[in-house]
Amino acid sequence: MQPVLAITSGEPAGIGPELCAALARRRWPARVVLVGDRELLAARARQTGQTVVLQDYTGAQGTAAAGVLEVFHVPLARPAVAGQLDMANAGYVLQTLDHAIDGCLRGEFAAMITAPVQKSIINDAGIPFTGHTEYLAERTGTSRVVMMLAGEYGPVAQRQWLRVALATTHLPLQDVSKAITPVELERILRILHADLRDKFGFASPRILVAGLNPHAGEAGHMGHEEIDVIEPVLVKLRAEGLQLIGPLPADTLFTPHQLARGDAVLAMYHDQGLPVLKFATFGGGINVTLGLPIIRTSVDHGTALDLAGTGRADPGSLYAAMACALGMLAARS
Repeated sequence: MQPVLAITSGEPAGIGPELCAALARRRWPARVVLVGDRELLAARARQTGQTVVLQDYTGAQGTAAAGVLEVFHVPLARPAVAGQLDMANAGYVLQTLDHAIDGCLRGEFAAMITAPVQKSIINDAGIPFTGHTEYLAERTGTSRVVMMLAGEYGPVAQRQWLRVALATTHLPLQDVSKAITPVELERILRILHADLRDKFGFASPRILVAGLNPHAGEAGHMGHEEIDVIEPVLVKLRAEGLQLIGPLPADTLFTPHQLARGDAVLAMYHDQGLPVLKFATFGGGINVTLGLPIIRTSVDHGTALDLAGTGRADPGSLYAAMACALGMLAARS
């Protein structure tokens, strides 16, 4: 039986709906179920010159048909216009996430893949929303999750995967140091190790751990977090058999020699690791939420309101997110 994948269509004014329509260009070894407004998806496909057959989703039983995308219909509060945000549809965006999450928790969907949302308009509508990662953690009752971005890089004949997880996510720099405690860092490394093993198929994952300070603290001359927090945690977990390399200076961690030593990188904060990853993989990178009881992957870009409805949006990241979810399912089976 083919797995059933739920794809949330994201912010209705953004490029999500047309990226979803672009999934019909490829044949997937799964049933593809778009979660969103049926007429929005059809209209955006027409607006961007895409030919797509949409079929109402009627349940988990069935098989995929070539060129057909199924739709779990969630009605918009108000018709959406490409490129024009509307607070009236903020609740709709969260409803699409809720349906996908609930379906995954029930086992109806094997995984969920998310198109981008516009955090600002959800908050402007009076709904506190930090992001997909935090929302998924709350809705699944998960006390700690880890954000990891990944993508292929390098010459075509020598493509390699770069995986970068984050110890902290959307925090001001002034708050990062105090957020990296021994307890939190240990939890993060355990989650990263477990999901690399159980969801990505690495028998004994090798994790490169970045230092927080320049030159990884320069033996305490440029900060003490490496000595006081990071290294003691690494020593403890190495004694349990985890392969942890570091703490490494971030300015040389992303060189080919260093990356060849590991299967994933743990960066200490958002802009320490993600600029490098996005430079190397943008357009084909993905976001994975680790630690959840479900599989969730996502595009690594935003809603691109300026491109919405033009037909110029690149579906490469969504294709990669689909492929990653399928690969995780295969590794778990």
